[in-house]
Amino acid sequence: MALNCGIVGLPNVGKSTIFSALSAAPAEAANYPFCTINPNVGKAQVNDERLTKLSAIFQPQRTIPAITEFVDIAGLVKGASQGEGLGNQFLSHIREVGVIAQVVRCFDNPDIIHVANTIDPVADMEIIAIELALADLETLHKRRERAERTRKVQSKAEQKLAETVLTALDKISPVLEQGKGARQVLLSAEEKAAIGDCHFITMKPQLYVCNVDETGIRQGNPYVEAVKQRAAAEGSEAVCICGKFEAELGSIEDPREKQAFLEELGISASGLNALTQAAYRLLGLITFFTAGTDECRAWTVHIGDTAPKAAGVIHTDFEQGFIKAEVYHYDDLIQYGTEAKIKEAGKYRIEGKEYVVQDGDVMFFKFNI
Repeated sequence: MALNCGIVGLPNVGKSTIFSALSAAPAEAANYPFCTINPNVGKAQVNDERLTKLSAIFQPQRTIPAITEFVDIAGLVKGASQGEGLGNQFLSHIREVGVIAQVVRCFDNPDIIHVANTIDPVADMEIIAIELALADLETLHKRRERAERTRKVQSKAEQKLAETVLTALDKISPVLEQGKGARQVLLSAEEKAAIGDCHFITMKPQLYVCNVDETGIRQGNPYVEAVKQRAAAEGSEAVCICGKFEAELGSIEDPREKQAFLEELGISASGLNALTQAAYRLLGLITFFTAGTDECRAWTVHIGDTAPKAAGVIHTDFEQGFIKAEVYHYDDLIQYGTEAKIKEAGKYRIEGKEYVVQDGDVMFFKFNI
């Protein structure tokens, strides 16, 4: 399961520059709107210190980190929901991602054109929010019409489902009309399932990326503080990224040199790490590991997933034929040093189908196919 993150924002806020810095795929970057028409897709490794230490202990033939997939979606503009700036095409690309990362410009530079000719990140955020809400309203109206027709049929089961759909839409509609996201609406599990076919854009988790300059990455600025306040009010998060620094950091292969580079800048973690961690939190994702002399690897699952679900991430046959899982925690390995000593301490466990995977678990699956 790879984290799928769509990068959106107004034209010329630095989406493509940040995309190129974060991922291995170069994106066209230019000082004019709509240079990105088709979405660029790139992948980046999720840097996890725990995996690095596991590899140092097991000395495997290969180490495979988790992967983050970034999708650079062309700039939205006011009126995108009505097709302005090829808006309909861009909106369709957003529907396909798991989490939305909205890039907002948080720096001054007269040489880089802003589509509104002014730097106001909160106003930019408002434009994107309204356009996505308007797009969802159109979807909502179409779904309501279909549910109304279904409610007139004879099947009681279909009528009941239609009633559930209409109840959920009645809750969502006024929120969208205010230019807010459907994710802010409290729905029952039944209601969420009933409207799953709507694929509301604003139902997706969203975080904000403050695109800052060299000064902003060290000290922040009033633009960043304004974005963080707006994000917190929505129950979301904001991270700061400087595309130039991320590009320089990405060109350094030695982990120790990377850490020295960050320390020199006075930064605790790279923008990629900060963005990935925020996205994991919003999506409710955790990491478990498989470790041995052949391979050490990080795997991504949802909070609450059971051991068979985790096995299925490796291979579907593992989930179907799951028997048991041998489990210990990464922290136990760091404390005791070896699997043998973990067993001596009684920390090596055998878990069955009901076991809920914890972040940092090291697991070995037994299965029968």
